[in-house]
Amino acid sequence: MKKEKLYISTIATNDHELALNYNLGLEIAEYCTAYNMDEHFDEVSKIVEEKMKGINRFTFHAPFNELCPAAIDPKIKEIAYMRYEQAFKLARTYQIKRIIIHSGYVPTVYFKSYFIEQAVEFFKKILQFIDEDTIICLENVMEDEPFMLKEIVEKVNDKRFGLCLDIGHAHVASKIAVAKWLEVDAKYIYHFHIHNNYKKYDAHNGLSKGSINLNKFFKLANTLCADATYTIESIDAKDSIEYLIKKKILED
Repeated sequence: MKKEKLYISTIATNDHELALNYNLGLEIAEYCTAYNMDEHFDEVSKIVEEKMKGINRFTFHAPFNELCPAAIDPKIKEIAYMRYEQAFKLARTYQIKRIIIHSGYVPTVYFKSYFIEQAVEFFKKILQFIDEDTIICLENVMEDEPFMLKEIVEKVNDKRFGLCLDIGHAHVASKIAVAKWLEVDAKYIYHFHIHNNYKKYDAHNGLSKGSINLNKFFKLANTLCADATYTIESIDAKDSIEYLIKKKILED
């Protein structure tokens, strides 16, 4: 993995310092909580601008709390449209062209067929809010299999719309191995979120602390998704960087 493909989420301790020291990018996560785009914006934007100093590449994590493309209440869906439009405009002001967005799927709340139908309509509509050279990466969270989001991307059928495979989420939410997720979704994967866990809960550990078969994952990712980018999404990002260096996965 080339360094120019690796980012650190700003949820990490010493995110800016690590990005500078290792020449990595940053994934701006401060606006995952939507109210940071509202009453807290002046304060949060100053923090973001400080973190961006000296860094030359970024991804942007859109808000996700209570936002769902298949919301049954139409007023809730209107809020989702509004929040994503707001986030995409904000990403544009930062000149960030790669945006991560949660799927919003909740098991037992939505039938998968219904969710797919509604999500396809929703994402086709919000693509009008982004530029031709910007992409949205749809991230798995609670999905128990890799096929549903793949079907959504196929039916939206827009080069600006692909997948973010979150390997920690896939590991804890699914009985299907992370490597199989990668094989199924490889054609549409633009980005990865990388962190680890012991399959008990979504711990967002560093890469050295968990039970994901990372050797198999990185070999497959390098082969099947050579152009994809990665974000370390862990508070202990240093652990993951050191893991990648020790295993000779991260190159200069």
